[in-house]
Amino acid sequence: MRRWLIGILVVLIVAAGAFFTLAPGMLERSMNKVDGKPLAEVSERAKALHKTLTVVDLHSDSLLWSRDFLDRAKRGHMDLPRLEDGNVALQILASTTKSPKGQNYDANSGDTDNITGLVIAQLQPVRTWNSLLERSLWHAEKLHRAVAASDGQLVAVADRAQLDALIAARQGKAVPVGAMLSIEGLHGLKGDIANLDKLYAAGFRMAGLTHFFDNELAGSMHGLKKGGLTPLGRNVVTRMEARGMIVDLAHCSSACVADILKMARRPVVSSHGGVQATCKVNRNLSDEQIRGVAATGGLIGIGYWDAAVCDTSPASIAKAMKHVRDLVGINHVALGSDYDGATTVRFDTSKLVQVTQALIDAGFSDDEIRAAMGGNAIRVLSAGLVPLAPPAP
Repeated sequence: MRRWLIGILVVLIVAAGAFFTLAPGMLERSMNKVDGKPLAEVSERAKALHKTLTVVDLHSDSLLWSRDFLDRAKRGHMDLPRLEDGNVALQILASTTKSPKGQNYDANSGDTDNITGLVIAQLQPVRTWNSLLERSLWHAEKLHRAVAASDGQLVAVADRAQLDALIAARQGKAVPVGAMLSIEGLHGLKGDIANLDKLYAAGFRMAGLTHFFDNELAGSMHGLKKGGLTPLGRNVVTRMEARGMIVDLAHCSSACVADILKMARRPVVSSHGGVQATCKVNRNLSDEQIRGVAATGGLIGIGYWDAAVCDTSPASIAKAMKHVRDLVGINHVALGSDYDGATTVRFDTSKLVQVTQALIDAGFSDDEIRAAMGGNAIRVLSAGLVPLAPPAP
């Protein structure tokens, strides 16, 4: 009997070990895909131009997954070696902490959460199992550990001086790569604005108010009520702008977007998504909203997955970027891949020259391509990272 119990225990231990070792990778492979469809041949002009670009991507969810960011992975869309291959100067890495079961673009409640299971399966610190705030702080810790272990190849960016130093250090080189922290939905504040200061202290410099459900700050485009900013949400926007944090409209309801645009004193961004004119999906921005973002001096980050551009081809990405350029000017166009965000794309970050080629094919000039691929983002981030001076007494 004792031997039988020991045998059962051994089987359970082995099974548990296999689950915690294999399940996270299997899950990511099923969710972060490259579709394998044909890509255009890249011209020598595009290759040469791409090497000279300062490329900035406004949104990736790579910190969500259990793999070493410094190693080239055989799954997912992004890691440091592939960022280097793609000549990415600055990658904004989002902390995604909660996602409802049965997630869809139309209507979700915040009563359930898919990510808790992933957190446990990846054997993250126990403090992150039941705390959305701690999940974000863990993501920050993961990034800072990677920076420390990268031998200078990966650097954290949290202020204008660090951004300027990154750009200067990259002159003619593919390293270092900069990384800035963002939040996908501020439900981790737990209704306490003081927690925003904890996130700021951990290095977060951009945040969206909502994700796929309404929260205590605002309504989501994918929520049940889809309301505007709450009093807490207004206070958070004011605090973010004062501290030098970029306000992100991605996933906000139409009422939330309108409220933020009315009160914004600094440029805002829509970090990842598309435009209704080329892909009529509810999360994509209308022309009126695009004009509103542009009026703040802000950016529209165009994503690479089907719901953002109604296809995964580089040509579809360029088509959306062209619409923004033609509507409000090239200064408001940016990249917002949503890599590793449970998305299927045509290419990973190592092949970003495909976007450069698509923009050439769409008739963009070299200067316009420099602006859209990262120059605009550097301008907006550089200004937005500086805290506002307090009002005169």
